[in-house]
Amino acid sequence: MLVIPAIDLKEGKCVRLVQGDPLQETVYSYDPEGIAQQFEEAGARLIHVVDLDGAFEGQPVNMHIVKKIARAVSIPIEIGGGIRTETAIKMYLDEGIERIIMGTVLMEDTFREIAERFKEYIIAGVDAKDLKIATHGWKKIIDMDAIKCIKELQSIGISEIIYTDIATDGMLQGPNYTSIEKILSEVPGIALIASGGVSAVEDLEKLKKYGNRGLKGCIVGKAIYDGRINLRNAISLCK
Repeated sequence: MLVIPAIDLKEGKCVRLVQGDPLQETVYSYDPEGIAQQFEEAGARLIHVVDLDGAFEGQPVNMHIVKKIARAVSIPIEIGGGIRTETAIKMYLDEGIERIIMGTVLMEDTFREIAERFKEYIIAGVDAKDLKIATHGWKKIIDMDAIKCIKELQSIGISEIIYTDIATDGMLQGPNYTSIEKILSEVPGIALIASGGVSAVEDLEKLKKYGNRGLKGCIVGKAIYDGRINLRNAISLCK
């Protein structure tokens, strides 16, 4: 199971929010590239980057910082936040970033056409609360079942899903294991990455047990920054 450290960008800074609330922000670094290099040195094989300003505004905002991060490390990064058009996808692909996370646009009619052209690069970011889809930077909860959405994505060739439980994100109270189990049980063959709530090594040990059922990895953010999880040790544990 991959342990994927996260960098959330807001106004060019490395921050963490509580449940996606921009008013509950903690700044951890003014040097996102340096943080990425630390993650690589600790053994990370992939870095998860989110343009929070982009997610709120509906278009990439911190692309210049994302480019710097990608160039600062030799491992791949994945990027999400405000990527809702083919133009935005192409801009990142032109920079050699080939893991593009799309969320809000998944709910729109235009997505199927985008998926047909770029599905080998797209990771679907399914954000939910109580398995109900959240969109537009988590500001809207819509009456759509997350599992139904994941099944539809799988049917059009999107095989990798980042599932973020927004009720647990940034809370350091553990992942929503019930939702993770339900997704893995009802959508066989999906490659799932869990996000939200990882707070201790014990959480990683529990998640690791789902590896043979389709859990490809988990994203860890605040627990690394707060020193609750040592990234190097976590990666070693989950190999």
